[in-house]
Amino acid sequence: MNFNYLAFAVPFFLFLIGLEFWVSKKKGKHFYNFNDTISNMSVGIAERLLDGLTLGLFYFVYDYLYRHFALFHIQPSVLSWIGLLLITDFLWYWYHRLGHEVNLLWSVHVVHHQSEEFNFTVSARITLFQAVARTFFWSLLPIVGFSAELITTILLVHGLYPFFIHTRTVGKLGILEYILVTPSHHRVHHANNEQYLDKNYSDVFIIWDKLFGTFAEEIEEPTYGLTKPLNSNSFLWQHFHFMLEMGYAFKYAEGWREKLKMIFGKPELINPTYRRVLEQKFVIHKTDKIHSTRFRNYVVLQMALILITLFAFLLLEGQLDLATQITTTFIILITLVNCGAILEQRRWIFYLEYIRCFLILWISYIYFENTINPYILSSIILFVTLYFKTLNREYLRLIYGLNNN
Repeated sequence: MNFNYLAFAVPFFLFLIGLEFWVSKKKGKHFYNFNDTISNMSVGIAERLLDGLTLGLFYFVYDYLYRHFALFHIQPSVLSWIGLLLITDFLWYWYHRLGHEVNLLWSVHVVHHQSEEFNFTVSARITLFQAVARTFFWSLLPIVGFSAELITTILLVHGLYPFFIHTRTVGKLGILEYILVTPSHHRVHHANNEQYLDKNYSDVFIIWDKLFGTFAEEIEEPTYGLTKPLNSNSFLWQHFHFMLEMGYAFKYAEGWREKLKMIFGKPELINPTYRRVLEQKFVIHKTDKIHSTRFRNYVVLQMALILITLFAFLLLEGQLDLATQITTTFIILITLVNCGAILEQRRWIFYLEYIRCFLILWISYIYFENTINPYILSSIILFVTLYFKTLNREYLRLIYGLNNN
């Protein structure tokens, strides 16, 4: 069997997250918040899942551009690898900077800055939309003359480094502060302190910020998150809130000049009251009312099972047929939405449970057709359908301690 050994990045990163948590506890620091950590990991799981399905598409784009539009054909060498790393990092700087200065790009990058904590799990807050946006910038690389093989290899290295700078457990690093992006530099970037806003966009080398005047040194302790904190733990709201705000602003802007500013202008042009309007419309609220061990254990159990499923899915994706890949993807995404909805204490989560259970039964039947009786499966589905309201009420009582009256 052919295995995708990149899947082992999942347990490796989980180990490092656990190590950071342990170190922070030993130091008497509170760097992890339950709801925030679940939200961060949910975003990361979705990105890792969908990125695995689209990686081949990105490779195809680079390869097509290289074969048809390359100005040069640069061969692998020490100098070409160093040059590719520098150019990749330079393009990242401008993608990242424009991601903060252009509403359309900010709408896909904002998810990375929503966390009000700063730890390794924050590095996971990357969405598929953001991956597509930065691929547009990196598409200049094959046109310059770097092959798809060179590009994808360097992007693995370039994508790995940022994980290690999302931490508060590491202080300043001496002479490295003048060369590389360090945890101290990146803490500044994630801060919402006024003097730190729109600073330190670089990814590996800090030279770009110093060259283009966007560098700031960490002096006072940063506070993290958006300048206007997101009022929700919802998986869906975290991904789409600014897109909706941008669309709302576009709708009510007068004249095409102003409408285009809502898309290509700066985020501060969006009226902040629009978010409150949309929060009321979609009944968005952030709550920490429930702290029961049972409630948390259920969320942790779901996350653990999904991480195991994700690892197996990535490891064996080459052996899975398309129907299984699609079904598994939906099961994972529904679970992530479910976890966010539970943190929001939504009463409609049982509908997601129903759909998820149906998909699990379906995929189980596909793989164990000879051992699972279809009449038993049909009976289970019929039973849940007939007693849906009763089961829903009992489910809410068990999870929240609430009655669905």
